[in-house]
Amino acid sequence: MPVRVLAGTVLGVFAGVFVFAEAAHCRSGRRRLGDCDASGGRRSRSVRRSSPGVRAPAAAGRDENTADSDQIIIVLGYANRGQRPNGINRFRVRAGLRSIDPAARSTLLIFCGGAVTGRTPEALILERFARDELGFTGRTVLEGQSTTTWENIANAIPIIDRELTPATTISIVSNSHHAEKARDHLWQMRPDLARRLVRGGDYRFGEHPLVKPIAAVRGLLALRALDQENAKHAAGH
Repeated sequence: MPVRVLAGTVLGVFAGVFVFAEAAHCRSGRRRLGDCDASGGRRSRSVRRSSPGVRAPAAAGRDENTADSDQIIIVLGYANRGQRPNGINRFRVRAGLRSIDPAARSTLLIFCGGAVTGRTPEALILERFARDELGFTGRTVLEGQSTTTWENIANAIPIIDRELTPATTISIVSNSHHAEKARDHLWQMRPDLARRLVRGGDYRFGEHPLVKPIAAVRGLLALRALDQENAKHAAGH
């Protein structure tokens, strides 16, 4: 095979993988959201579960319906062995901070995660990174007991309830597919709170191109298993 043809084939494969990963993450970041669109309208439950529903914001992860709202941003931790945040946790904190809308009346960040693989709760590691290295000075609450995604959401709910106002919006920040899974958990536990879900800042076009394809495959498989489990549970009832 001529070198030019081989090079073109390789480039085509890489381009295909890149497009697949970007589309998978972008779509996941827009699924299982609440029922308020950018203009304050309402959407049906079927649309909330399966389609974007909100107009793309001017900045990544920022929706117009967060303006003049009280934001609650839930940042989910990842297994961290040492005191320093690993690369995944650093990304999640940055994504949480860029989810902040300066037009919001108030913002609260809830950092979630217990001491799963190390001695220090992930929530504390996330907060230290946000404050000490990224200069965040806003309000935070630590949820340092959870060891699973389900527990992340279950333990965050009492905090949300304490902070809830009529104008509260909720963002869940992780990688795109994990955040979608967590949003699904909130729909199962508290549909009234899930209706307040808006996009977080975890998706940006072209970010981490080497990691996204692997994360997309793993995330899609996990969401498929979650949907199958949900279907079985619904059939049982």
